[in-house]
Amino acid sequence: MIITPPLLTPPRRAATKGMLLHCGATTVSREVVFETPTPSSTETWYPLAHRDLIHEVEEQLEGAGFLLEAESHALSHEGNRYFGVFEVSFPDRTVSDYHWIVGLRNSHDKTFPAGLVAGTHVLCCDNLAFTGEVTISRKHTRYAVRDLRHLTSRAVGQLGDRFRGLDRRIEAYRTRTLGNPTAHDLIVKAIDCRAITPIQVPQVLQEWRKPSHDEFLPRNAWSLFNAFTEAQKGLNPHAIVARSQALHGLFDGLVGIN
Repeated sequence: MIITPPLLTPPRRAATKGMLLHCGATTVSREVVFETPTPSSTETWYPLAHRDLIHEVEEQLEGAGFLLEAESHALSHEGNRYFGVFEVSFPDRTVSDYHWIVGLRNSHDKTFPAGLVAGTHVLCCDNLAFTGEVTISRKHTRYAVRDLRHLTSRAVGQLGDRFRGLDRRIEAYRTRTLGNPTAHDLIVKAIDCRAITPIQVPQVLQEWRKPSHDEFLPRNAWSLFNAFTEAQKGLNPHAIVARSQALHGLFDGLVGIN
C-alpha cells in the first residue's frame, strides 16, 4: 500500500493555460484531484488512486534530478478519468522557447490503465505534442500498487536521454527548409497516417501560409509541425498523444531521424 505524503507542495504555475479542457473535462487544482475518491476494489480490479500516481511520479522525477516547474490537472466523467501535465527541466538546460512535459493519465472506470508519456509544450502558442517514446502502462490488477514504484522508476530513468533526443529532433526540424510543394505533400501524408483529419486541412494550411505566431514565419519543418499542433488544440489529450506520435513519425522521416 502506498502512503502518500501531506498535500503541501511548493506552488507552481499552471502548465498549459487551460489546454487540458476537453470533452467535458475541467481543469482543477491538485488538491481537488487528491480529494477524488477511489472506488473499492473487486476480485479482479484494483484501481490506483489519482493522488498516488501523481505523488509517485513527482518523487521519481525529483529523485532523477528534474526540476518541476509547472503543472496542470484535469478531471472528467465525475472524477473517474484524470489527465495531468508537468513541465520539467534540468538545471543546465538552456532552451527557452518550449518546455519538456510529462503527461499522466489514470482512470477509475476501466477505460484505460495508468500511464506516463513524454513530450513538449511550445510556449508562444501553448501547443502540446507527445512523442510516446517513454510510457508506462499498468492494468489495474491485484499488484498494481506494488508495481507502481518500479514501473515509474524505470520510465523516469529513460526520460533524460529521451528529452535530450527531443531537443536534437526539434533542432533538425528547424534546419530543414520547406517549400510549399513539400508542405502540401506532407499535409496529404498526415491525413494518410491519421495525424489529422481532412476537416483540419484548411486550418493547417492557414497556419502554414499565415502563421499566427511570428516564431513560425521561417519556412521550415518546425513551422509546419506547429501548424499541425495548432489545429489539434481542444482535442481530447488521449487523441493528442496518438496524433502527435504519428506527426513525429512523419517529420522524423522527412529529416532522416530513425
